Amino acid sequence: MQLLQVQDLGKMSYASALQLQRQSHAQVLAGRPNRGQMQLLLLEHDPQVITVSRRPNAAQNVLVSPQRLADLGIECVETDRGGDVTWHGPGQLVAYPILDLERMGLRIHGYMRLLEATVIQLLADFGVESHRDSAATGVWVRAKNQEGNMKICAMGVRVSRWVCMHGLALNVSPDLDAFKLIVPCGLAQRGVTSMRECLGEKCPSMDEVKEHLARILAQAVASHIAAEINPAGQVPS
Repeated sequence: MQLLQVQDLGKMSYASALQLQRQSHAQVLAGRPNRGQMQLLLLEHDPQVITVSRRPNAAQNVLVSPQRLADLGIECVETDRGGDVTWHGPGQLVAYPILDLERMGLRIHGYMRLLEATVIQLLADFGVESHRDSAATGVWVRAKNQEGNMKICAMGVRVSRWVCMHGLALNVSPDLDAFKLIVPCGLAQRGVTSMRECLGEKCPSMDEVKEHLARILAQAVASHIAAEINPAGQVPS
């Protein structure tokens, strides 16, 4: 049995995906005693949605009125993940890993670093050099011909009974103008970029990125599970 069950959900509304996340969370938690499968949901959000965390003053980082968003066909919803404000829509890969962090021997800090490492490896494999920023969660690309970093992947999670929800949003080829409607992640003076902006015509398809992300994350999950089973690296007798 594979440790990680991957579901490619295509395009889906935020509300429908949240319901599926909650169902998956319950399944992973119920399977803990029997070391059941963990899950990875891959999708693009359609219709477009701006999600606002419960962080104080996060709503102030939405720069346009509710009416303007409605006119543009963009939903605006409160979310129970960490982080601040972000946008999701077509061309952006959203990954929701539903993982048993207790079983993997991880706490939140370690899990966030795992997600960042997964995306950094994925981008490197496609020819994009990226890095962490010690002052801000996520994955960043150095801006061309100017100082500073541009975010290519946003992250925000929620953990309940040490099973995680939500996850990451990687800009593959979205319309970056949508980010002008918000202060992305509440970080003023920071730009946003995408794989398409970095690679041009060499940008991989969404399906290629999904497949690659699923493979790297599955390997990371398996590695952590193996380390927990055999922490000293000893050969079982």
